[in-house]
Amino acid sequence: MTGHTTLHLAQALLPGGFAENVTLTLDHGTIMSVVTGQAAPAGATELAGLTLPGLPNLHSHTFQRGMAGLAERRGASEDSFWTWREVMYRFLDRLSPDDVQAIAAQAMVEMLEGGFTALAEFHYLHHDKDGRAYGDIAAMGAAVAAAAAETGIGLTLLPVLYRYGNFGCAAAAPGQRRFLNDRDAYARLVEGSEKAVAGLPDARVGLAPHSLRAVALDDLTWIAQLRRNVPLHIHVAEQTREVEDSLAITGRRPVELLMQTVAVDARWCLIHATHLSDAERDAMALSGAVAGLCPITEANLGDGIFDGVRYRGKGGRIGVGSDSNVEIGAGGELRMLEYSQRLRDRRRALWAEAGVSAGLRLWQDACAGGAQACGRSIGAIAVGRRADLVTLEAGHPALVGKAGDLALDSAIFSAPALPVADVLVGGKPVVSGGRHIDRARIAARYGRVIRNLLS
Repeated sequence: MTGHTTLHLAQALLPGGFAENVTLTLDHGTIMSVVTGQAAPAGATELAGLTLPGLPNLHSHTFQRGMAGLAERRGASEDSFWTWREVMYRFLDRLSPDDVQAIAAQAMVEMLEGGFTALAEFHYLHHDKDGRAYGDIAAMGAAVAAAAAETGIGLTLLPVLYRYGNFGCAAAAPGQRRFLNDRDAYARLVEGSEKAVAGLPDARVGLAPHSLRAVALDDLTWIAQLRRNVPLHIHVAEQTREVEDSLAITGRRPVELLMQTVAVDARWCLIHATHLSDAERDAMALSGAVAGLCPITEANLGDGIFDGVRYRGKGGRIGVGSDSNVEIGAGGELRMLEYSQRLRDRRRALWAEAGVSAGLRLWQDACAGGAQACGRSIGAIAVGRRADLVTLEAGHPALVGKAGDLALDSAIFSAPALPVADVLVGGKPVVSGGRHIDRARIAARYGRVIRNLLS
């Protein structure tokens, strides 16, 4: 977005609450002023309905959108994350950089249409089908960046360090050969990733040790020092088997082991963190790290339920991500998060204090935690933030006659999907009338790629 722009929002969620007749002035996609209670200035672009700060998607593997629905058949043994992972390995064995770009772009279109305006892409598919690096070691990451350029979504690219197959530096499995790098190769991968996103507006590169299973413990300190002041993401304690393996091989639980190995602070996003002791959960909350929750994927894989009520009570920060992209939607992730807490505790409206809207608090918490995890100035309609905006359809049946938190609660809990009308990223329109402006072309290419992959 170049130059100066003026937007007028009929109703908007600001940091201090809901306001009407909100005028924003933008410079190169950044909000320079916020004025409330005034009629639309001449020449302003007007957005009807309720406008929200766009929700950051803090954890995704976009290529997995292409395998959605392929792993829902029960096998001869008990199905779990580990059997799902074998299906994933077989699918990714076929992918080229062009395939990855096509699938990533389709996933990003669906994210934007579903209320996500920014993405932290946890990217671990690096090499050619035989495991050898491409001439450009960051070719796969560049494909993701190209998809972001096509679709307009904000991007934090997280090249992943993956070295081993399990705790104790066990050898990697054949299905992991496309992920693997030593430290020198990873440093080149990070440099290549930085070049890949250089042309995108306000993009970031962060760092991501895949998991405690996939790196040596001293890699954690090394990677934290490789780039200062960038986000650090890691999968941790997603499944009970991971906890059991950690205890058997290291004598410590995963989050306990992580926090005893490296200084975990606000740079860190701990993805899933499903199976924690009370001590681990409380220490994580106090560290300032973000819990990266992916409720739909965690339900799809049978991972378990994060204890968000206790964590939030200790001041813990959260964000949400679409992870496997089996289903994509900001409203769906927040609804699943709240409903999982209700099912476990057999009580209602758990993500809010007395008298406060659960939908409002979920959206605010996920915006703040997601912005922190992405390492970007997003997640709020405020001066200095990028103008990432999601406007809900004013006439949608779930929202008729409602405003403010009632409208937001209804959008999350009473509509099949978030009723998105318009989406702007950095002030630039990318969704109009609920559909991405380049949906037809991107969907057609995606269809060709998937038909070829599945033939």
